[in-house]
Amino acid sequence: MCGRFVLATPPAALAEHFGVDEVRAAPSGPDYNITPRREVVVVAESGDLRVLDVLRWGLVPPWAKDVTIGDRMINARSETVATSNAYRRAFARRRCIVAADGFYEWKRIGGPPSRPRKQPWYFRRRDGAPLAFAGLWESWRDPSAAEDAPRLRTCTVITTAADAIVAPVHERMPALLAAPVWDAWLDPTNDDPEAVRALLASGRDDALEAWPVSRRVNTPASNDAALIEPVPEETAEEL
Repeated sequence: MCGRFVLATPPAALAEHFGVDEVRAAPSGPDYNITPRREVVVVAESGDLRVLDVLRWGLVPPWAKDVTIGDRMINARSETVATSNAYRRAFARRRCIVAADGFYEWKRIGGPPSRPRKQPWYFRRRDGAPLAFAGLWESWRDPSAAEDAPRLRTCTVITTAADAIVAPVHERMPALLAAPVWDAWLDPTNDDPEAVRALLASGRDDALEAWPVSRRVNTPASNDAALIEPVPEETAEEL
């Protein structure tokens, strides 16, 4: 899964990197411990424009009765995303890129099954460029609110089987989109489900690097650049 990630690249640099035509909204500053329910930066198509915007992380489908379902929909599995009732509509027409500098995963290093000890690892591109997570977005209106009430826009990150870099730490990872497929992924008229799903395999096994980081990242309130600094990896023998 993908449950925590990092974005510190300034909006202007993100706009240039992703070829954005318009910045509609942007975060106020860097975030080194992005958690579900937080606003995240996405790139999407809007009419003839490619826009950079912020959406709430945790997809709320149009048929949802309330927003709490979003807590269970921070990730969509690549294997079933095209056919799942929860994601099928968004996969067909509302695809986006979720921007990130890197992401965290946790490696079990010991302890009993009931209380496993885990070491967090940080993953980023070797060249330091922003990552493009494959994402979906939706717009939801509270059924108990007035017709003209603002809609809530939310998103999810698609995950896939871990590549050679991530697999020693965790079995799943965000689906990464290579730059040559961004246009095809974002194009809402690209409606061949299998062709679109094939784009989720565009990331390369050798694109990432990783290192262990402090367990302070386990606490959502921890949010500073030191979270992504390397630390010595613990072993089961050291516990």
